Amino acid sequence: MKAILRHALSLALGGALLAVSAFAAPQSQDPAPDPSKTSPPAQQPAQQQPQQQTGSQPVQQKDTVNPKNSKEDVDAIGNRNVSGHVNFFSLEKEIAIGKSLAQEVERSSKLIDDPVVTEYINRVGQNLVRNSDAKVPFTIKVIDSDEVNAFALPGGFFYVNSGLILRAQEESELAGVMAHEISHVTARHGTRQATKGELMQLASIPAMIFIPYSMAGYAMYQGLNLAIPLTFLKFSRDAEREADFLGIQYMYKAGYDPNSYVTFFERIQADEKRRPGTIPKVFSSHPPTPERIENTQKEIARILPARQEYIVTTSEFDTVKARLRNIMFSRKVTDAKDKPTLRTKTEQSKKQPTGNDPNSTGDDDRPTLKRRPDTQP
Repeated sequence: MKAILRHALSLALGGALLAVSAFAAPQSQDPAPDPSKTSPPAQQPAQQQPQQQTGSQPVQQKDTVNPKNSKEDVDAIGNRNVSGHVNFFSLEKEIAIGKSLAQEVERSSKLIDDPVVTEYINRVGQNLVRNSDAKVPFTIKVIDSDEVNAFALPGGFFYVNSGLILRAQEESELAGVMAHEISHVTARHGTRQATKGELMQLASIPAMIFIPYSMAGYAMYQGLNLAIPLTFLKFSRDAEREADFLGIQYMYKAGYDPNSYVTFFERIQADEKRRPGTIPKVFSSHPPTPERIENTQKEIARILPARQEYIVTTSEFDTVKARLRNIMFSRKVTDAKDKPTLRTKTEQSKKQPTGNDPNSTGDDDRPTLKRRPDTQP
């Protein structure tokens, strides 16, 4: 018995040392500066402090920027590694996980199958993916849900709720939220968090036989009956900050105005102030706080050089949005017709017969009983 205890303690100590060594360096640490991207101190322009921004003012961007490393260099997008952290999962395994989770999503939710809407959303999303650091192909679909939300599963399985499309006022706002979710995949946040969970379990229960993803727990997600591990859907504040940081780069690289991401944040925040509790679930765990908005504004001013023109919105966005609104309205009307209705007692009394004819009725839907005439033998 003592020998078994000594063996268990030695395994626990070894697991603890593994976990400590894995997390000794903070994850937010920037990679080493790229000498080819860094200008000498004598050539650096004077730092200009951006003015305090308000809801209607765009962020003041400089004509030239000096990225400290490749992660800050938008010209290096697609040729850099933004997921360089401890990860027990290969890309192939990550895709397999995402495919399994996507099957659960599609079993439990209703998808929009209108070809015009789905083709447009897929095109916007794939344009962002092409201008990102993605290492996996993306599959993008639209969920029929009023929730203002979008979420991307490991391996590039991406879902956009119809409520988000209808809530966005411009295409660039929609693109900003989509770019943020794409960033969670490019940075591999889901499997990185799963790796952390396994390391913690290795340190605390070394003799355990692991069942994949059992450490996460399951939750009913976004009002849908989705049994998805929280590890792959809820991210830490550092992960959300990194997704904000990468997302504005991706939408900028694709030609969109990065200020639209901040504008959407501010409108969501204003809605919450007017009607507390109405914040969309896409921001429920990490709401668009003033600090998060301010950090995003600072990064736009620091790493994104100014451009003469941006894509803000398109006539196609307005057309697709109007089409989707009609689809949603028609479905709600159809669903309402298919549901049984109950009449009140008042409604029934108003439809009682008023004439002298005992066979008359004010309600054509009610069955009537008539005496069968006697027949002669």
